[in-house]
Amino acid sequence: MLRGIKLWSAKGFTLEPYVTSLQLVSNYTSAKTASNNQNLPRLPVPKLNDTLTKYLKTVRPFLNDEEFGNTSNLVKKFASDGGPGQKLQSLLENRASKHQNWLEEWWINTAYLEYRDPVVVFSSPGLVFPFRKFNNQNEQLDYAAKTLLAALDYKSLIDNDKIPVEMMGKNPLDMSQYKKIFGTCRVPHAKRDKLSFNDSKYVTVIHNNHIFHLDLWGNDNKRLNKEQIVKGLKKVIDSSQSRTDDAVGVLTSENRDTWAKAYELLSKDETNRRSLLDVERSIAVLCLDGAAGLWRCADEDARRTLAAAHTIHGDGANANGANRWFDKTVQFIVGADGITGLTYEHSPAEGQPIAILTDFIINYIDKNSSSEESSASPIEPVQLKFNVSGEVSQMIKEAKANLDKLVADLDLNCFKFDRYGKNFIKTQKMSPDSYLQMAMQYAFYSLHNTPGAHYESAATRMYAGGRTETIRSCSIESIEFAKTMLEKQASPKAKVEAMRKAISAHKDYTVQALQGLGVDRHLLGLKLTAIENGIEIPKLYSDPGYTRSAHMRISTSQVACKCDGFMCYGPLVADGYATCYNPRDADVNFATAAFRAHPHTAAESYRQALERALQDMHDVLLQNTPSKL
Repeated sequence: MLRGIKLWSAKGFTLEPYVTSLQLVSNYTSAKTASNNQNLPRLPVPKLNDTLTKYLKTVRPFLNDEEFGNTSNLVKKFASDGGPGQKLQSLLENRASKHQNWLEEWWINTAYLEYRDPVVVFSSPGLVFPFRKFNNQNEQLDYAAKTLLAALDYKSLIDNDKIPVEMMGKNPLDMSQYKKIFGTCRVPHAKRDKLSFNDSKYVTVIHNNHIFHLDLWGNDNKRLNKEQIVKGLKKVIDSSQSRTDDAVGVLTSENRDTWAKAYELLSKDETNRRSLLDVERSIAVLCLDGAAGLWRCADEDARRTLAAAHTIHGDGANANGANRWFDKTVQFIVGADGITGLTYEHSPAEGQPIAILTDFIINYIDKNSSSEESSASPIEPVQLKFNVSGEVSQMIKEAKANLDKLVADLDLNCFKFDRYGKNFIKTQKMSPDSYLQMAMQYAFYSLHNTPGAHYESAATRMYAGGRTETIRSCSIESIEFAKTMLEKQASPKAKVEAMRKAISAHKDYTVQALQGLGVDRHLLGLKLTAIENGIEIPKLYSDPGYTRSAHMRISTSQVACKCDGFMCYGPLVADGYATCYNPRDADVNFATAAFRAHPHTAAESYRQALERALQDMHDVLLQNTPSKL
């Protein structure tokens, strides 16, 4: 996820009483541009020749000599005087001169809002909190109430600019994403969705697929305390003892154009319009889930994998998959038997605010924090009504079936690697993230005997409105490292030398990507410039060098929570793997995924290869430098 960033702990915050005079606000936009109150620099447009030189190096592992010669010639023509590259570069630089961030609007539209596959599995991550054991419903609702109170305190810090500005070295980072996580909702539209930014005083609660409005402030404008929230949640449960078949929420798991059509049909009815708008404007969603069989799992890894499934997709329509509103940026999940966590819709923000929120909530709950404030006149929860036509009812049935297909296809394997963590890696004077990335490269190559294009996100938040750049982790050096590790005749010294070269190459690319000087966003900008100006898309983009190096078979991100949690998501491509990881001092939490439909990938095989790679790297380092360990 985010690279080179110090994750600030919530433990240092001073929580002041939540005092606010929020007005209900709704602002629709396809891209909310950051205001740049921090006076951060603009995202640069890299020099064309610098990007193309770097590009040729990144595509080399995927091409034979003849193919590489053809790609090199294409790049030369693209960059030549009078060639398409020079013209597109000039137009892009002109755009950059007129925009605070030349990529920001393009990125949110092309990467998210115009993406038509379901957000479930393909876009929205889950985040699993440390497990709880609820002995009864009261304990579940007590935890849920504390989660909401913690979220409100965190929101208060955001609203009042009390979150410490994060730094990357001496560079302050853009904090605007924090303002977009609460109250935000994605709204379906044909071809391109919109984001709705809101400020309100209530949450949406979903139980047994029924949807409720729960005010967190009373009529006297005072915030409810834990006991009052629990009382409201009990009323929600009492009002929804049986599951409804008209599970409107499951429509949010559909293809975006399909959901847009259903949304339009629903909106023809005034009651439905009010209910849809009510969900849209809430602070967040709270999903009170039924029991998932957590404590019947054979072991801790099975529990982790089950919890990941419930936070990503709800484990299907017959489990908790219809007990969701996947368009909401934050959905808190509190299951009856102790699965807790959240699902987040990715378009308005990266994982950084979510990771900090997670630690904040866990710290709040573990400290048994509570507010002395209470309302003298709490408001009763209200069930939101939907009038479901025959046509929409059929779409709900189809959405359930489609969700179940997604669930059946996603192969998850989540585990804790506990043989060592980042402290050992640091003793070797290596970057823990680069080390783990090279372990993934080695694992993939050991399975498939071919280079695997490998995506890791780098935050470009040192610039106003910055989101991400791609770290291309597959390199000439990473493949040489994998081959050397697999060569039985190679000495420990040769293996360690290859490892250090690969890690160094990855770290160097990371530093450039963090500065907005990677390959992928610049090439995307040039392509979108061509499309926007009616210019033929250059052949560079259909060349094997481009298509193979951009077919990211390994999709990865580091999400560093201090608590024993982890983030999880699906692969980017049909024949790929997802790997999200939380490196801690003495262990690493991994969430891996593949698609069952593809005959050559399996999460269990990838996990075994990854564990072998990590052990091999550790052992060869010990063999090579025994006196230092």
